[in-house]
Amino acid sequence: MTQRITNAGYVKWPTFEEIKEMFKEHFIMDRREDGVVTVRMHCQGGPLIWSMELHDAIGKMWRLLGTDRDTEMIIFTGTGNIWVSDFEAASWAPEGDNAGETRYTHMFVDGRRMIITMIQDTEVPTLGVLSGSGGHIELACMCDFCIAADDITVLDPHMLPGINNVPGDGIQSCFMELMPTRQAVWYLMTGDKLTAEQLVQFGLVSEIVPREKLMDRAYEIADLLMAQNRIARRLATQVVRRPWKKRIIDDLDCAFGTEMFGMFCADELHSNLLSMIDYLGMTDKIDPPFVGKIR
Repeated sequence: MTQRITNAGYVKWPTFEEIKEMFKEHFIMDRREDGVVTVRMHCQGGPLIWSMELHDAIGKMWRLLGTDRDTEMIIFTGTGNIWVSDFEAASWAPEGDNAGETRYTHMFVDGRRMIITMIQDTEVPTLGVLSGSGGHIELACMCDFCIAADDITVLDPHMLPGINNVPGDGIQSCFMELMPTRQAVWYLMTGDKLTAEQLVQFGLVSEIVPREKLMDRAYEIADLLMAQNRIARRLATQVVRRPWKKRIIDDLDCAFGTEMFGMFCADELHSNLLSMIDYLGMTDKIDPPFVGKIR
């Protein structure tokens, strides 16, 4: 082989261990020998509490892991039977002191990047494992594949009394792309609850699985995909993801901007938002119990 002498070298990308350490406060990560990475959202080892810091971390995580050449598939899931529910009031407090900067940097920019990086910057297949009840289910449902636990209840809470917020941060892209239009409009505009069975019925997930078998099924799907040719698998991922790319280009920026405008008009603060745990009647049903500080 002819030796090549070049003027510059490749920029060093963080190793998986470095990425794992970087994001450990927000995600527990494991990687199999074949490159299948499991990313589990958490708060201090327990169910997730939605924070501004997590809002910032999700997009960065997708960008680093999704472009890493040793990553071959990403399984994205949560901890316990909660997906995204309560907001951490102290984390969102800066919105009250500097609403413009917070809503631009930490909501509009970070919020869009959560979705954009998952769709545009990730080169490998993704599997959302919707393991718990709550909102922000687009984080799982906009993955290439999505399965759900059979005992969950989910919703989009934006338009619920006590929140009064435009559903424009990506959930509208998810519902309008996957669900029949009439159902998408209903659940976006009313905040009505969806059972696991309805998630399959309306096309938000491909199948529901008993909770105790959920991750076993996730790894069965991973095994199926990893048996395929590497390059074909990665290229096919970009082909099947094209509708999401078009959807994001068409409506994410405008819808997110509309949501921010609505928040200024209503003077809403995330630190005062309704607890979805209370709304879903799950105060005494959280497994394992919350370990972080909620309001």
